[in-house]
Amino acid sequence: MINRPQYLKELLSFKDTDLIKIVTGVRRSGKSTLFDLYKQELIRLGVDEKQIQIIKFEEIENESLLDYKKLHQHILDNLAPDKKNYVFLDEIQNVPDFQKAVRSLFEKGNIDLYLTGSNSKLQSGQWATSLAGRYVEIKMYPLSYKEFYETYSDVAKQNPDKIYEDYLTYSSFPYATYFLKQGTKDVLKQIHTYIEGIFNTIILKDVMENSGISEESRLRRVIKFMAGCIGSEISIKKISDTITSDGMKIQPATVENYIDGFKNAHVLYQADRYDVKGKKLLKTLNKFYLVDMGIRRHLLGNKDKDDGHILENIVYLELLRRGYTVYVGKVDIKDKDGKIKALEVDFVAENENGTEYYQIANTVMDNEILQRELRPLESIRDHYPKFILTRDYGTADYNGIKRLNVLKWLLGE
Repeated sequence: MINRPQYLKELLSFKDTDLIKIVTGVRRSGKSTLFDLYKQELIRLGVDEKQIQIIKFEEIENESLLDYKKLHQHILDNLAPDKKNYVFLDEIQNVPDFQKAVRSLFEKGNIDLYLTGSNSKLQSGQWATSLAGRYVEIKMYPLSYKEFYETYSDVAKQNPDKIYEDYLTYSSFPYATYFLKQGTKDVLKQIHTYIEGIFNTIILKDVMENSGISEESRLRRVIKFMAGCIGSEISIKKISDTITSDGMKIQPATVENYIDGFKNAHVLYQADRYDVKGKKLLKTLNKFYLVDMGIRRHLLGNKDKDDGHILENIVYLELLRRGYTVYVGKVDIKDKDGKIKALEVDFVAENENGTEYYQIANTVMDNEILQRELRPLESIRDHYPKFILTRDYGTADYNGIKRLNVLKWLLGE
């Protein structure tokens, strides 16, 4: 098992609180393994194994518990009396009307309740409303670059650029590292087959089944299009028009429904545009990012490398992992002719401590590129931190705007 200390620490911080802990994330991101790691930690802290129940609803031996009444009774029958019990329900959305069992278990008082899910059913509908303020969401992602890097030997770690290329070429899904460690000549084919299985399950179960979508070919066409335009400003109408012009007619409302399905399955993430000077959200031309570059490779092959937008995608997900809410910034300036010109800040990242601004580029060694990246940041007059993240080695400071090596930043250095 790959240790996931960030998520384990977060779970422990909510241990024994009067809150349901909900771990959400794309399939195979490590949610089930996290529960196993947490169980080990509970036992280390002195909790008796009889006080812990882990039920994984995608295992066939638990098929009889897909009835919420039987599930409820099974848990009650196996509680350790007069002690705090820790109950983990993995992929609970597979249980019809699971909310009825969850509400009842939560009210017992002697149960510390943990759930995982791969789609938004966990936080939608009447039950979520009735539990308002009584649950906390822990968002889980596939391996970060740092977590992926830590799986390598000390010798291999001397070449972080090679590890980064592996990170993009293979996958950030934890189990992909198993194939890498085997070191077979067919490793890329093995991982491709593994990713294909994950993706097909997401399509059939987490998008089509849960969103009521019946047209699989159009659904696949939409996500393939989205994978090819990560990091680009795009409208729903443009997606519809482009796919229709390619010979597959599709309405904007259908496109929007499909994209919502992928967002709910934690495959796509939407970054809204934000007017930095006007301090308001904009309604058009959002950007989208993909949860894993292995899925992108599966959809597009090698024909669309697009290193700049891929790096942007990696940084976006890392900012989410670090707890930021992330927007795409727009800054209006006047050009030399007095006309208003809109400049883009790649990311406006906000958390409880304030705001940070980021520009992402593979290299800024060319002065023209450097000035292009600096200009939007220089036009922002507040005193929040401003960064340029690049693959270039070394650091620099441009009147308070810091240039950092992105791989070191990803490693937390």
